[in-house]
Amino acid sequence: MDSILNLGTLSFVIAIIIGLTIHEFAHAWMANQLGDPTARHAGRLTLNPLSHLDPLGTFILFILIFTTGLGFGWGKPVPINPYNLRHRYGELLVSVAGPFSNFLLSIILIVIIALIPPSISQNWSMDFYSLIQTIISINVMLGIFNLLPIPPLDGSKVLFDLLPANISSIRNTLENYGPFLLIFILFFGLGILGGIAKLIIVSLVNLGNLLNGLIY
Repeated sequence: MDSILNLGTLSFVIAIIIGLTIHEFAHAWMANQLGDPTARHAGRLTLNPLSHLDPLGTFILFILIFTTGLGFGWGKPVPINPYNLRHRYGELLVSVAGPFSNFLLSIILIVIIALIPPSISQNWSMDFYSLIQTIISINVMLGIFNLLPIPPLDGSKVLFDLLPANISSIRNTLENYGPFLLIFILFFGLGILGGIAKLIIVSLVNLGNLLNGLIY
């Protein structure tokens, strides 16, 4: 238990909470921008994590972390009324906003680090660096995972919005077998997703280092 209760675990928990909060807030913000106030009226247009964390999803997340060292959980779905959205692809834009916000947060953190003079950043502790790196990694992973076209993930809503209306078999199949596909991916596909995330993270870090080198 002592090996699990460490700063690495704490960094992971903080990163997950930040990632889920940003993700769900982005859904609410985009829906509100497109004319649907449902999420705002439900108190979801906020960066308060307590408004976005699903009790069961959070409970499972912490149980898994403190028993296995691994984490899997989910946030509370943001309510929207698609009939209020003032855009042909309103549902698509609301869905994409969540994963996009996770990628954007990672990019912003890397740019901020790149812009900070080495004379300041070299005095940071390794624990602080580790926290920032974990937040970046978790958010990239959340962005990739949620773009998978499997219900109830955001990617499925994007796919359904782009599919022709007369093609219902694909949607029905994915909705029927989505939970099983997710379980399969969680057990056997995270390595592939992790590899994709690593490529993105390394590319972003290299760009950050390049920017830092050009400035300093």
